[in-house]
Amino acid sequence: MLSRTVWALCPASAIMSTGTFVVSQPLNYRGGARVNPADGSGTEKAFEPATGRVIATFTCSGEKEVNLAVEDARAAFRTWKKKSGMERCRVLLEAARIIRERKDEIAAVETINNGKSVFEARLDIDTSWQCLEYYAGLAGSLAGEHIQLPGGSFGYTRREPLGVCVGIGAWNYPFQIACWKSAPALACGNAMIFKPSPFTPVSALLLAEIYTQAGVPPGLFNVVQGGAATGQLLCQHQDVAKVSFTGSVPTGSKIMEMSAKGIKPVTLELGGKSPLIIFSDCDMPNAVKGALMANFLTQGEVCCNGTRVFVQKDILDKFTAEVVRQTQKIKIGDPLLEDTRMGPLINGPHLERVLEFVRLAREQGAKVLCGGDPYVPEDPKLKGGYYMTPCVLTDCRDDMTCVKEEIFGPVMSILSFDTEAEVLERANNTSFGLAAGVFTRVWQREWPSDHRVLLPTQDSVCGDGGCGVCVLTAGRPKEEHPGTQQHDFQMLNVDLGAFEKRLYFQLSQQGAGRQSLELPPLSHA
Repeated sequence: MLSRTVWALCPASAIMSTGTFVVSQPLNYRGGARVNPADGSGTEKAFEPATGRVIATFTCSGEKEVNLAVEDARAAFRTWKKKSGMERCRVLLEAARIIRERKDEIAAVETINNGKSVFEARLDIDTSWQCLEYYAGLAGSLAGEHIQLPGGSFGYTRREPLGVCVGIGAWNYPFQIACWKSAPALACGNAMIFKPSPFTPVSALLLAEIYTQAGVPPGLFNVVQGGAATGQLLCQHQDVAKVSFTGSVPTGSKIMEMSAKGIKPVTLELGGKSPLIIFSDCDMPNAVKGALMANFLTQGEVCCNGTRVFVQKDILDKFTAEVVRQTQKIKIGDPLLEDTRMGPLINGPHLERVLEFVRLAREQGAKVLCGGDPYVPEDPKLKGGYYMTPCVLTDCRDDMTCVKEEIFGPVMSILSFDTEAEVLERANNTSFGLAAGVFTRVWQREWPSDHRVLLPTQDSVCGDGGCGVCVLTAGRPKEEHPGTQQHDFQMLNVDLGAFEKRLYFQLSQQGAGRQSLELPPLSHA
């Protein structure tokens, strides 16, 4: 187990344990070093969810600090954009190597500040360095096209970086999201200013230091701390070229509105209420395992979780009984212990919100088969933590609040269905469009997105659905999920991180001279 009292640069030899961690250094990062903000707009406190202790009190960045961060990022961008794709590739690969080497300590910091089990946190760190490696590989392949025109004239396109991009992260995957947003942005030649959630301000600083150690120019990846006011300053800054946000639907709507005033392209990855369809021909143990993962991973605080579990009536009782049996076996406790499988929720207000969803479900006629109550671990140091027992609801209807709204906690809603046509219509009857999953042995069924797909014999999950593959997009356009992200500035859809510039060359009739006309960039929104 890990133990430490004061966190500085987190050397590999450091040991941490629950209840001892304290932040002692500045949480802003600018110009290649930790700095205190030049000005502020209030303070925030960060907690250790396992104990309820305050581990950091920090100043929210004000207008002057945001301006300095953007200024430094612009200066670094002027250097970085001139590097070849292979040069950027080597830097990103070095950063990936450092992350891989320091996986255990980064995972421990993530667990302390977020609450998820260290077992899960290590998997998050693995997908983080894999993301950097993937985009490092693509950095050198950025290229335009040559177009032959009549009379010997020709045109060509170039892929050019946008400039200073802003990433605004969520608290459920702090380090991983910082990597998801920064890796493609940096691979394309951009600079990034990253604002973590004020609930989880800590681990993004580790990534900033790793990028500096790997060789990015000072200021290329800056971190500013703060809440809504700081986010507004970033979104509305005239020198910010793009904004990427992961978080709630209401906040995403505000970010889109603020960014629109400057005609900035925005990528939003918002909420979900994803369906998980269990057909009677499924492999039952595999389907149960999938349902548990799709609802209780990271304490249920995952946007793409399959929280609407549709089970064919033929197997409803058997499936439900096994889900309840295994849910009751989930070990809750100290997230830094190796055998813990569920840690605390992010904070007290969020815990109360999730418990209120369970109370409302009861009132609306759902049956609580297990869990849904506050939990107090036996370890005295965990008495102030934000724990609850994982909950399974049955007798659910499509019109219930627990089925329609995102709970973002360890609450599974089980619904029954008869036919494939019925469940597809019900599964797709949602304003969310993030992910979907199915368990069946049949090779081909109609998918909720209204097209035929080839499925493996055991299971399939659409979107990112916990598979951790950084080459797929997550989500499809819907009211509360307007864009597809994975990971935005997507290099397979490169114009999110590098716009395409069109140039036209017309040869003179004598062939002695050439005229070059630089056309405006194509839309990169």
